[in-house]
Amino acid sequence: MYISQLEISNFRGFPDVPTSIQFKEGINVIIGQNNAGKTTIIKALEILFDNKASKKLNINDFNHHIKMDKLKSAPPKIRISAKLLESVGDEPYSDELVTVANWLTKLGSPFEANITFEFFLPENDIDAYIKLMGSIESLDINNYWKAIEQHFLKKYVSRTYVGNPELKNQVSSSELSRFDFQFLTAIRDVERDLFKGNNALLKEVIDFYMDYDIKSDKSLDINQKLEKIQAKKNSFLLESRKLVRTLKDRMDQGEEQILKYVKNTGAGIENSKPIFDGEILDTELYSALRLIVEQKTGVKLPATSNGLGYNNLIYISLLLSKMQKDSSGEYLGSNSKVFSILAIEEPEAHLHPSMQYKFLQFLKSNKESEVKQIFITSHSPNITAAVDLEDIIVLQRLQVDTDNSVPKEILRSAYPSKVFEINTESDGFVEDKKSHDYIKRFLDVTKADLFFAKNIILVEGIAEQLIVPEFAKKLGYHLEDSHTTVINIGGRYFDHFLKLFDLNKSPYAISKKIACITDLDPVRKQLVQEPNEDTEYADAQDDRDAESNGWEKCPPALLGLDKDSYEYRDTSNKLVISSKSFSSNIKVFTQPMGISSTFEYELIRKNPSNSQLITNSVSNKQELSYLIEMVKCDENIEGIIDRFRKSKFKTELQKSLDSGFLKNDTDTKLGLLSSRYLLSVKKGEAAQEIAYLIGEDIEDLISPPDYIREAITWVSL
Repeated sequence: MYISQLEISNFRGFPDVPTSIQFKEGINVIIGQNNAGKTTIIKALEILFDNKASKKLNINDFNHHIKMDKLKSAPPKIRISAKLLESVGDEPYSDELVTVANWLTKLGSPFEANITFEFFLPENDIDAYIKLMGSIESLDINNYWKAIEQHFLKKYVSRTYVGNPELKNQVSSSELSRFDFQFLTAIRDVERDLFKGNNALLKEVIDFYMDYDIKSDKSLDINQKLEKIQAKKNSFLLESRKLVRTLKDRMDQGEEQILKYVKNTGAGIENSKPIFDGEILDTELYSALRLIVEQKTGVKLPATSNGLGYNNLIYISLLLSKMQKDSSGEYLGSNSKVFSILAIEEPEAHLHPSMQYKFLQFLKSNKESEVKQIFITSHSPNITAAVDLEDIIVLQRLQVDTDNSVPKEILRSAYPSKVFEINTESDGFVEDKKSHDYIKRFLDVTKADLFFAKNIILVEGIAEQLIVPEFAKKLGYHLEDSHTTVINIGGRYFDHFLKLFDLNKSPYAISKKIACITDLDPVRKQLVQEPNEDTEYADAQDDRDAESNGWEKCPPALLGLDKDSYEYRDTSNKLVISSKSFSSNIKVFTQPMGISSTFEYELIRKNPSNSQLITNSVSNKQELSYLIEMVKCDENIEGIIDRFRKSKFKTELQKSLDSGFLKNDTDTKLGLLSSRYLLSVKKGEAAQEIAYLIGEDIEDLISPPDYIREAITWVSL
């Protein structure tokens, strides 16, 4: 059995329209922006499943964004509901099924059960509520909330129903007591809660694991275990009596002095008198035990000398031990817990990144704690990278347009793993395993930012990753202010990533702005095939999406010139071709069609007179310097081509010139310069150098290509 769904209405940041969150068995990691409702989800689970949790809520537990007319017409009501679903492989008539027998809403397998909490104003008080609200003449909604708090909150009642909530069957305390809900808040004092033997948690754990060799011996039945443990207790009692006797002997004279006052005050009645006596049970000595840490050197220090993160891990491990103890039917009988829930708020608040990863791996692999479900809220990419894609739930607070032009705030949940489900006619829902596995491999700590950023700029190489933030600053945008991150996906793999965000394709997609910056990479194919020859521009970029049947990279300077010999495509990039099919939160930005190809090409085409771009790592420096001057002086195209070193590219240019294909215009000259520059760039090194130049360019001599400018502006607004 597991909690498969939680529905919240009008509780804290959740609107009065029910919001549903889906869970899975095992670990559920809830991530999202601040005030997205992550802690509220944990609090809602606590209200439902923790028998000790207070059900009396306060005025701040209501969602205060209710419209005034609605607040005046009816008292606000909080509703929290959870669905529990039978797990695959559960035993028939298990303790879990028996516990929720009265909660069932669906019989058979898999069974479904439901529990609902409501906090509401009783029917008898509603008329008085409406009358008072109607008498308040104010445009300030806070005055209405103050009236509710002063006059009606004390009359609110809480009820927890099971099964069909319409039948109003209330949960019994004995049923709810079989659930174990443990919540570790982000702000906690484990030293206060942990390191003394008389502490309730530590005492319970010690008592359970005392004589664990006997308790865990499967060759013994329960009676044999009890006999062996009792024998050890009796032996301990005999030894402890010797200690008590020693103490009494040491008190022989002192006792006489202490008790003489009893006789003098007349407290001795009928020759009776008090004496010192007693015995020590093993359970009474737990308080003598202290949790210490023994270092490699043999030095023993109190656990309070450890760092906070280390102590938090110790505390959590003891809590898991307690949950195992509480779930032991042999130890607690019918008082044992049948369903254990562990909720942890922001474990990264106390743990080093490497400890976060190790801790999550421990929770995933640990089977002895008997914890049925784990819920974790986090802002940490380390936590996200440590769990499976299926474990992640993204909670979002969004502004949506309404008919009255006033934006409405909603909460929605997204499920990254579910976006890869494809509905087929023959097999139903099947997984797009290729994209799923690619994203799963991709999610290291640095790439997990794509779940936390408000806006994302996806780029396909190191050049754009380094240069886009620098251009953003030049344009007056600081990407961190708009919570925008630039992620290099290491190639043209946009289709895998965009499935996470395409709202047209999946209702489970994550809603955020995605700007894709990509290259056109035009190609051509000979109409009459000749033997393949290496070209000097074929290694400028790999073919990637260009088809293998004869298509090759084509410098834009040659694009569309010789249509008798070649078939041309302005782009080989499938992303550019299919860009109109994406949802409105995704936009593709690329170079001008027909006259450009890549970032480096477009950068020099936009800044043709800026010789700074000929950085140390760029080859053919002298040739490029001459070309820049010739383009600046509007040199004739024949002279520009003549400056090119001997190459196949130059041969083709000369042939096109002789055939009258090349025009002696500005665009052609810029294309020749840009082509020569592109063929001379060593991408990784040049990207770092150019990024540095842009950052130091206080006179704004380097202009961003138009498509880069448009992408930054769109994603930042």
